[in-house]
Amino acid sequence: MSIRHSLLALLQDQPRYGYQLRVEFENRTGATWPLNIGQVYTTLDRLERDALVAKEGDDGEGHVVYSITPAGKAEVRNWFAAPVERNNPPRNELAIKLALAVTLPGVDVQAIIQAQRVASIRALQDYTKARRDTAANQRAADTAWLLVLDSLIFQTEAEVRWLDLCEARMVQQAQAAGAARKASNGATEDAPLNADIRR
Repeated sequence: MSIRHSLLALLQDQPRYGYQLRVEFENRTGATWPLNIGQVYTTLDRLERDALVAKEGDDGEGHVVYSITPAGKAEVRNWFAAPVERNNPPRNELAIKLALAVTLPGVDVQAIIQAQRVASIRALQDYTKARRDTAANQRAADTAWLLVLDSLIFQTEAEVRWLDLCEARMVQQAQAAGAARKASNGATEDAPLNADIRR
């Protein structure tokens, strides 16, 4: 997630101080990705260093207000115009967990998959209910939240399908291992018979 560009986009709307930026970001994304206030101010310091924002002064209550510079506006335009890069996919904790689980002895991969499927389906139900409730009483300000909910629903549906695939792959692997064991046991038992026939 680009906090840098998100803050710039919000400042393009109007000048704000750090806490206002945090609240606006969370309001517009349904607080799905909470921001740490320290992270907001650290990012603002970097944006100021890079001449993308400027301190506009004090709001009279001790808050430093930031405004976007022309260079910052150009940066936001470029961010909105460019597709999101997939060169470095974000870390997926579940994929990492399963990748490690299948390579370590004594880990019940099926139990991990089942526990995650239950949690993912519960999350999917919660997102779907939130979307239905929001759409039923939709206000103009809810469009951003509905987009986020749609994204979460699609991602969670994909995760459930992926878990189904992982489970099928584990079953297939177990069946192949069982068939290989059976074949090796059969060959061992047949060996003396074959030896007798050759005599």
